[in-house]
Amino acid sequence: MSRRVYIFDTTLRDGEQSPGCSMNIQEKLEVAKQLERLKVDVIEAGFAIASPGDFQAIKTIAETIKDCTVASLSRANAKDIDRSAEALKQAAHPLIHTF
Repeated sequence: MSRRVYIFDTTLRDGEQSPGCSMNIQEKLEVAKQLERLKVDVIEAGFAIASPGDFQAIKTIAETIKDCTVASLSRANAKDIDRSAEALKQAAHPLIHTF
């Protein structure tokens, strides 16, 4: 049995919670592209229901990133999950991360 470490990066969502750290959509896309170059397994792009800006950032990243799984955080309710699904519609490898 082979063992593998998977990297689930939360820089674009959790990292942005740090005081003084706020990124626009273009900056988030650049970070996502760098994470893809680094071959991160999962990029948690944001929390789609949180704001129109978060939704658009996730959507843009999902449309661009092809080699990594792109995730959207959601509470475990239909409205959140539907919003995440909409943002991830064009993702090559979508994931809805619930809590």
